[in-house]
Amino acid sequence: MSRRESSSGRSVPAAPRSGPKVVALGGGHGLAASLSALRHVTDNLTAVVTVADDGGSSGRLRREFGVLPPGDLRQALAALCGDDEWGRTWAEVLQHRFESDGPLAGHAVGNLLIVAMWQRLGAHVTGLDWVARLLGAQGRVLPMCDVPLEITAQVEGLDPNDPTAVRTLRGQSVVAATTGRVLSVALEPANPPACPEALAAIRAADGIVLGPGSWFTSVLVHLLVPELSAVLHEAKGTRVLTLNLAPQAGETRGFSPERHLEVLRAHAPDLRIDVVVAHDAFVADQPALAAAASALGAELVVADVARRDGSPRHDPERLAQVYAKVLGG
Repeated sequence: MSRRESSSGRSVPAAPRSGPKVVALGGGHGLAASLSALRHVTDNLTAVVTVADDGGSSGRLRREFGVLPPGDLRQALAALCGDDEWGRTWAEVLQHRFESDGPLAGHAVGNLLIVAMWQRLGAHVTGLDWVARLLGAQGRVLPMCDVPLEITAQVEGLDPNDPTAVRTLRGQSVVAATTGRVLSVALEPANPPACPEALAAIRAADGIVLGPGSWFTSVLVHLLVPELSAVLHEAKGTRVLTLNLAPQAGETRGFSPERHLEVLRAHAPDLRIDVVVAHDAFVADQPALAAAASALGAELVVADVARRDGSPRHDPERLAQVYAKVLGG
């Protein structure tokens, strides 16, 4: 149970959780967007986070200490911080990056804190739970696997002399930035151990939210972990797939909304989705998207869920209104 400090300085239990049990899967900014919205719907929230990042501060810590890459986990924790002074301050501290000419340059404070807890306590989930308690996080953050993963991708269009030639790219940071067309992704190891607590959370969930986020490297990778995929197929909760607001430069450049669904179906042909959420301005052909959603077993919900600043980011309150309707929050 999360604990907070009272005005007398004593640690006190947080309020009991309320609302539907919801699990959100993904990574990076996309998962942070769904968590920020879901916090308006329920206090009973669990994030299941990809562990394939190999770039930046996360990649350096992964290589140096052999740990899970902490960056996506850190962003999820920051998204679950409260809106009070305590929560806002800790969210800013977690995301703060050192600027210097020394070895700490570029490292995020939250990454170092998470790795320190792992070294001190010797367990990924226990360490994350302790960090969440410190922050007063309004939910739980879990890795999708207990080992760091490597993403490989089949990509065409990288050879100007042979545009149909297919090459294998390795590493999340390389795949995410490719100028070619991603055809498929896979994980190494191919049968990694899923986090038991993540499996249990999905089994018990009233609602399961997948996406938005980097489609191949943050969303689809969850479907490539055999144990995780099996639980997602069998889960009783409402499965909600949230599309991005626009194609992502790199791995989904030029993708239509329906192409996103077709790619997901190719990677998990038997997975049933209940609801597909799409931003109205991104839907050029609603009948085509509705047909692609129907092929997954899903109802299509089209709504204005974008921020008003012109950026391709979800507005937490607008997205929360949609989640509340489809999840019963």
